[in-house]
Amino acid sequence: MSTATATAPKGLETGAPRRSLASKIVDRLGSGAVQVVMVLLGVFWLVPTLGLLVVSMRTSEVNNAEGWWTIFTKPAELTIQSYAGLLSSGFTTSFWNTVLITVPTTVLVIGIAAMAAYAFTFIEFPGRDAAFLVVVALLIVPIQIALIPVATLYGNTGIFGSIPGVVLFHVAFGLPFAIFLLRNFFVGIPSSLLEAARMDGAPEWKIFVSVVFPLGKPAIASLGIFQFLWVWNDMLIALVFANTDNQPMTKYLQSQMRQFGSNVDILSSGAFLSLIIPLILFFSFQRYFVQGMMAGSVK
Repeated sequence: MSTATATAPKGLETGAPRRSLASKIVDRLGSGAVQVVMVLLGVFWLVPTLGLLVVSMRTSEVNNAEGWWTIFTKPAELTIQSYAGLLSSGFTTSFWNTVLITVPTTVLVIGIAAMAAYAFTFIEFPGRDAAFLVVVALLIVPIQIALIPVATLYGNTGIFGSIPGVVLFHVAFGLPFAIFLLRNFFVGIPSSLLEAARMDGAPEWKIFVSVVFPLGKPAIASLGIFQFLWVWNDMLIALVFANTDNQPMTKYLQSQMRQFGSNVDILSSGAFLSLIIPLILFFSFQRYFVQGMMAGSVK
């Protein structure tokens, strides 16, 4: 006597749904062993920063004679003479020039890109898709081809060498990526939320400020970190468009390298001071940064 075994048709198997590769990776990253490995890797990558700090707090004679790791047996070699000499020079002015360039650039890029991304995502207007394709095409335009034309334009308008000229250049070349990033994030926001707000009589600017902008915090924080770091560490635009009075830290340190030559203690102290602000920014917004990077990876 035979028994018939019932089999489910192919594609109709019951049970838990198959999980995506991204979901499996996220779960694995949450395990204890992987977290320990990630912490060790983080400590390993911080070793050069520790070495930079030690070199910046020793004299050039000591740095030339022995490695920075000997500080663990000779802590008396530490000194703040390099920082005192650096802060009494033109470094302080270049630091504030960097702030005056980076902060307005980041704010303008985020504000303009967020409004443009909102329009490209939620507002119907003629030529919207074509305009967005133009924005995407601008991502591949290299900065170098615009240096001479923009320098000529700045010379004719009288803003060459000024901080506003540097800010405008960074804003212009930072907008394509910013619009592309935020638009792709805003697409995931349910349009029903906006329709409900419109039915309540809310204008578009109110919907943008009260609904879309708060929901887009992860992507906006990620964009802010990227833009801040790009401008803060930029040297090419500073070398071309900033004069000596308006030079940021990168250009100032480059000039000190030319002036002092092998004075590693001066350069290392300046490099470490220029590193502090980006580190504070990243660790302050790392929660939003991780959310922005992982957005859309798990369905």
